[in-house]
Order: sequence, then C-alpha cells, then structure tokens
Amino acid sequence: MMPSVLSFTAKRRAAQPEQQAGRNVVDLLAFIALAIWLYLIAARGDFWIAGERGFVAPPPAAWPQVIAVVPARDEADGVAETVGSLLGQDYAGEFTVVLVDDQSTDGTAELARHAAASARAADRLTVISGSPLPSGWTGKLWAMQQGVAEAMTRTPAYLLFTDADIVYRPDALTRLVTQAEAKQLVLTSWMVKLRCEDIIEKLFIPAFVYFFQMLYPFAWVNRAGDATAAAAGGCMLVRRDALEAAGGIQSIRGALIDDCALAARLKRHGPIQLTLTDDAHSSRPYSEFQDVRQMIARSAYAQLQYSPVLLAGTIAGMLLTYILPVLFALFGGDAAQTMGWVTWAIMAVSFVPMLRFYRLSPAWAPLLPLIALGYMAFTLDSAYQHTQGRGGYWKGRTQADMGGAS
Repeated sequence: MMPSVLSFTAKRRAAQPEQQAGRNVVDLLAFIALAIWLYLIAARGDFWIAGERGFVAPPPAAWPQVIAVVPARDEADGVAETVGSLLGQDYAGEFTVVLVDDQSTDGTAELARHAAASARAADRLTVISGSPLPSGWTGKLWAMQQGVAEAMTRTPAYLLFTDADIVYRPDALTRLVTQAEAKQLVLTSWMVKLRCEDIIEKLFIPAFVYFFQMLYPFAWVNRAGDATAAAAGGCMLVRRDALEAAGGIQSIRGALIDDCALAARLKRHGPIQLTLTDDAHSSRPYSEFQDVRQMIARSAYAQLQYSPVLLAGTIAGMLLTYILPVLFALFGGDAAQTMGWVTWAIMAVSFVPMLRFYRLSPAWAPLLPLIALGYMAFTLDSAYQHTQGRGGYWKGRTQADMGGAS
C-alpha cells in the first residue's frame, strides 16, 4: 500500500501547480470584468444615469418653418395616430407634413389622409406615392429622399424626420425647435419612449436603450469636438442648410444604421443633440420574441462592419463583461466569487435608472446578464442572416451590404 500512497501524494502535488494556475486565470478574468465595469460606470460619459433629457430655453424671436417627412411602408397600424399627433401640434410657426407612401399594400396612404381630414388639416398633409427602390439605396432612405425633394420646393428652415409609428405630445415640436434655435443645433434628436407593456418588451426594450447609450454615450454625442455622433431615427429635427452642406440624404444612401450615419455627417457642420424624452413615444409593438430579434438582427452585423473578427471580439467581450461575472459569483473560488458578486451588483445598479425611466421595478435589474445573452444571440443571428443573403431584412426587403455611400 505504501507505493500507492506515495504515488497518490506525488500526483496530488503535481496537480497543485496546475490547479493554482487555473485559479489564477479565473481570478484574473474576474478582475478584468470588474475593471471593465468600473470604467463603464466612472468614465463612459455617465451613460447609465439616463440623465440627458434636453433643456429649457427661451422661445426664439420668430418661429421658423418646419416640414415633417414621414417615410411609411405598410404602417396601417400606427400611421393615423402619428399623422394626427403631428397635425395637432400647437406650433406657432408654419408646419406641414409630407408622407411618403413607400409602396404600401395595407392602405397606409388612405389612413393618413383620413387622419388629416379628421383633424381638419387636410391642406397641411401631402402624400407622395413612392417610386421603386433604386440600386444602392436602403428603403427608408429612398423614401426620405423623395420626401426631402418635395419639402425642398418650399425651402423650410428645418426638416423633421419621423417614423410613422411615433406619437407626439401637442407641444413637442415647439420644444424641439426651441432647443435647436437656442443652441443653433444642426440636429436635434429624441430617443422616444419605445412601447414597454408586454413581458417581452419589459425584458428587452429598456436594455435596448441602455445598450445604445453605452455604445453612444449621449453626453459625448452632445459635446462639441467629440467624435462620437449618433441619433435616434424615429425623431430627428435637422436644419435644411446643414443637410445640404453635408451632402443630403444621398450621401448615406446605402446605410442600414441611417440615423447614426446622418448624425456623423451633420456633426461636421455644427453641434448636435441626442436626448431621452417623455414627449413622444412609439406605438410599434414588440410583444413577440421574434419582433425584438428582427429589430436587432436587421442591423447588428452592419454595426460590426460585416466583420467576422469584430463579431468574434464582440461576443468574447460580452461574455467577459456580462456572463462570466455571474458564473464567478455562483461557482468561483474566494477571490473570483467576491469580484463576481461585486461586478454583478454594479451592472444591476447601473441598469436601475433606465428601468425607472420606463417605470419598471428595479427587480428586473439582476436579469441584465440574461438579457445580454439574448442580445448576443440576436447579434449572431444577424451575422447568420447575412451569410444566407437575408441581411438587413425589413418589410420584404433585403438591404444589407449594399455598398458604401460616397
């Protein structure tokens, strides 16, 4: 028996350095994850506070002319409410609406006209029948281009680009223009409140805005001289002269993430602003898992420039940032477990302000790692759809990787 005992002892002693090396690797990864979150909280533009909400300014001496451009493709569910809210603005200046019916098959144009008639404002709505999509353009941008062409015949001071599912409070346009005029902004964009009623929406929608703010900290976007530029395409008030100087909509004609592409071009010509708001909301539902998946998968791989290397780096980074801390907290050794719990607590606390903005319980906050896992799956699906020739699919169109704008 003595040789067996000696053999077992020798093997145990030989295994100890390997086990210690493994623990050291785990401890190092736990430390890196904690360091990432300390950086995000302390030095990432205070994105997690959700504090960028616009500002109060005195009204301008004269109210400039504004024309809203509404690209609409099969938007029967929400277009009437959107058009009604636009034509119901209490704006003191001249304000009209151009809706581009992008070859809808569900009566979108008729519903828009009926809404205008009900608001007794049919004379302030122009409906354009969109022409077929030319090569090199994404559908939404081509519709916007046609709307801009119509609007430019009236030389407005501002264009309000708005989606056909956005509903505005009556004083929203007044607030937008007031902010734009006060700081001479070339772009004033609101991240409108997305619908957050059903369980799937509560799980994924606040996190969508949270992740967007992490990627594009609004404080950095709003800082003159900072290279960070972003916008929320549902609501963008743009100065006409700045849009022309930036090359117009055609300068970004192939962009899937069109709002951020436009913001990047406009920021070269003046200050821009992106804020959260309670003054407008989206009526578009995301009540099914597939609704959220499609929304993210449409452009996630485009955000990564269709690069497998960036995709792999992103997935690895998300695993380290969101998933490994939970595993360390639940199954790690002493040091790794402590750092895992601290990291998980930090990320949960950072999510609470966005949950409050959406009037949800802080009890959702610890689920952020699980939600991030879902977004990782959506990102991988985006890459898969691209390899299958379905990248950028939206309302019957595949639009990804169409070539860059000049």
